[in-house]
Amino acid sequence: MNAMRFLRAALAVGAVGMLMAGSSIADGITNEQAQDILNELKAIRQVLEKMQSGGQQAPAPDDKVSYKLSPGGFSMGDAKAPLVMVEYTDFQCPFCQQFHNTAFAQIKANYIDTGKVRFVSRDFPLDFHDNARRAATAGRCAAEQGKYWEMRHMMIVNADQLQADKLMSYAANVKLDVPKFKSCLDAPDKFKAQIDQDIAEGGVAGVQGTPSFVLGYLENDKLQGVRLVGAQPYSQFDAKIQEMLDQAGKK
Repeated sequence: MNAMRFLRAALAVGAVGMLMAGSSIADGITNEQAQDILNELKAIRQVLEKMQSGGQQAPAPDDKVSYKLSPGGFSMGDAKAPLVMVEYTDFQCPFCQQFHNTAFAQIKANYIDTGKVRFVSRDFPLDFHDNARRAATAGRCAAEQGKYWEMRHMMIVNADQLQADKLMSYAANVKLDVPKFKSCLDAPDKFKAQIDQDIAEGGVAGVQGTPSFVLGYLENDKLQGVRLVGAQPYSQFDAKIQEMLDQAGKK
C-alpha cells in the first residue's frame, strides 16, 4: 500500500470517528473534541503527504510483522496468555482516547481479564502534540508510585487537557504523592531514553501514527503477528483476536 492509499484509509477511519462524534455529542463528546479530531486528521494528512513527497512508503494496516519486543514496560493480564496485544499510544491523541473510551473496556473484560490476551502499553508521543511527551513522562512518574494504569486512564480520558497543572490535578485524583510526582515530572529527561526506546521499537514494527497495535504470539521475546491501525470498533478487534486464538489452538 502506498502513502496515498494509506492516507485514504486513515482518513476513512477518522471520518467514521467524526460521524460517531457528531452523533454522540449529547452523550459527552463536545464540539471542541470533535474539532480536535479534525485537527488530528489534518496533521496526519500533512505527515503522510510529506512521506509521499519524500518517496517513503507508509505501512499498510493489518500487515504481518515480526520483531523483538523489549522486555519490561507496562502490561496487564496473564504473562502466559496465548496472545499479546501491544498498543503504541500517544496520550494526547483523540483517536487513542476514542479507542480507550469504546473498544478497550470490552477487550479488557473479554480477553485480558480472562487470561487470553496480555495487553502491553508503549509510548509513542507524536511530534505535533505539544503535551504528549510530558504525558508519557507523567505516566512513568506515576509508575514509580505504583499508579501507572490509574494515571494512564486519567490522561487518556482528558486527552485535550494535559498541561502541567492539569497533570498535577490528575496525580492528586489518583492519590499520588504530588510533590514527589512534581519533582519527577520536572526532570523531563529522566525517562527520555525509555520513551525513545518505545518509539524506536514502534518504528521497527512499522508504526507511523496512533493508536497502532500489534497482535500476535510472543516466543523468545519475538512478537509475530499483525499490525492493526486506528480506533477500530470493538467488533474488528474481537474478530481478529478470535481468529488468532483459533490459530494459537492449532499450533
